[in-house]
Amino acid sequence: MKTLQKSVLAGIALTVLAGAVLAQMKPEEQIKNRQASYRFMAWNMGKIKANIDGQYNATQVTAAANAIAAVANSGLGALFGPGTDKGTGFHETHVKPAFFKEGDKVKELAIAFNKEANELQTVAAMGDAAAVKEQFGKLGKTCKACHDKYREED
Repeated sequence: MKTLQKSVLAGIALTVLAGAVLAQMKPEEQIKNRQASYRFMAWNMGKIKANIDGQYNATQVTAAANAIAAVANSGLGALFGPGTDKGTGFHETHVKPAFFKEGDKVKELAIAFNKEANELQTVAAMGDAAAVKEQFGKLGKTCKACHDKYREED
């Protein structure tokens, strides 16, 4: 429980800090940073999936789960500031306009994502491949819920 409390407090502190940094970032920089963050998480999700589907390496899975949780708790919400509903980072943003209009629903999805990312980190540290597979599925469902509602197709 102490780990969860530390993660929540760290997330709050990072969000406050991110807000200060956000004031200095142009919308294009915010878009580029969030695209990089999500790409980094996707790469780590891929590493976990490869381990689940192939020969399981607990060290690799734990490292990837730690990276996902770190990004999830880094204050990503600050990268969806005013003016980032349209524009280009590394590529044109895929965020649907509804994302910026439905704050309560977005917050609910973000909280669920953070919860499942933190739980994956905890489960991965235990080294049980079956438990990781189950938790990985739960995390994936939170990603899909947001993508289905708020992400344009490529």
